[in-house]
Amino acid sequence: GLRAPVKPLRLTRHALVDRIEFYGLDVAWVEHIAREPEWTAPDPQPGVERRFGRVAELGGRVLRVACVEEEDHIRVLSVHPDRKARPPDAP
Repeated sequence: GLRAPVKPLRLTRHALVDRIEFYGLDVAWVEHIAREPEWTAPDPQPGVERRFGRVAELGGRVLRVACVEEEDHIRVLSVHPDRKARPPDAP
């Protein structure tokens, strides 16, 4: 079957400068979690989804990526390591 084209990621300045650069994160980790999260949760802000994934290079720590799924791209609003994040099926 035909695969849907991969939507480009658009990072806000806040996500890129205040978060990714500040924490020393790799944009590739953010892209992976935005596109293939291990789990998701709604954000208090309407239309925004929190996408979570563990990053082996960060010792398995979880990154939370706040995204808006647009028709032709994924907008990344913010990113940060989330110490309290647990998958919904975790005890």
